[in-house]
Amino acid sequence: MSRPQPPRLVPPPDLYGRPRPDRYLQALDWLASKYVPLFTGKDRYGTRPRPPETHPQELTVVSREPVADDVVSLRLATGDRRLLPRWQPGAHLDLILPSGRRRQYSLCGDPADRYAYRIAVRLLPDGQGGSAEVHRELTAGSTVGIRGPRNAFPFAGDRKVLLLAGGIGLTPVLPMAREAAWRGLDWHLVHTGRSRASLPFAGEVARLAARHPGRVTVLTDDEHGMPSATDLLARAGGGTAVYCCGPVPMLDAVQAAFARSEAKALHFERFSAAPIVDGKPFTLRLRDGRELPVPADRTALEVLRADDPGTPYSCQQGFCGVCRLRVLSGTVDHRDRKLSAQQRADGEMLVCVSRAAEGECLELDV
Repeated sequence: MSRPQPPRLVPPPDLYGRPRPDRYLQALDWLASKYVPLFTGKDRYGTRPRPPETHPQELTVVSREPVADDVVSLRLATGDRRLLPRWQPGAHLDLILPSGRRRQYSLCGDPADRYAYRIAVRLLPDGQGGSAEVHRELTAGSTVGIRGPRNAFPFAGDRKVLLLAGGIGLTPVLPMAREAAWRGLDWHLVHTGRSRASLPFAGEVARLAARHPGRVTVLTDDEHGMPSATDLLARAGGGTAVYCCGPVPMLDAVQAAFARSEAKALHFERFSAAPIVDGKPFTLRLRDGRELPVPADRTALEVLRADDPGTPYSCQQGFCGVCRLRVLSGTVDHRDRKLSAQQRADGEMLVCVSRAAEGECLELDV
């Protein structure tokens, strides 16, 4: 988006009453518009022009910092330090890694910093290789492809807010806490984890706690024992909106206990595939005629990846669209949050979450 320019000054009428602007003042105005910026680097109003905003396809790692055990923080910027698109707390970037893997990481910096994005990545030894590639390949000076920012976990700014973060789940929640403090909301942040050494951005959380006494709680398993979801939600009084991000067991426990709490709303973001609800077995038929059975407790994406590990995917939750495939025949039980009615009618399917009825066969264009 270009920077709005001040209205151009209109030279006054001719000094001798002739029906045209004064030519001498017009000439001075033209000279000022050309030579002042040339010799001062500023416009004639004394303002340095800001670099334009850009929607880059690639960013450079300008710094890399360890922020907890097995967690690195990366700052990403354009090579020419251009303004980046705005983002709101809860947003994430899609990183397209050198191997072609696409992974999503929450933005955890300051939305007011328009020149760099910050993410944090925990190394997952049992993962699919994306976090290991980030830790191994993305060093200061390296480049990485991006898409976004996009927001599937928006912060609505409710008057009363309880923010629950488990481990690396702090990344989308930390900007929410800062936003809540800036807006003057009634907020409380709880950060949980195995130990203090495992908690990312512990220094920033401590400074936030010092600036806002009584609004930040840090609970570690080795010091306090593992908190129950009921204990966590006890901090949510009537009318409180809860925002929760963390490992699957934490999210499942909070969801199960939410109905018994006084909170009014629950918003959450998962780091892994969403649980399968009411799954029924069905079959996938590929272009070569092979048929792959999909059990009730597995996704079509899991079955396709077992057959071809190169099958693309990212969020595994039905909102990024990376795993989109075309269905040539069969009726899809759409469970995504991405495709439009027209796209579904055209036969598109997100295989990470969508399924078919029991016994149905979906013929895929793959």
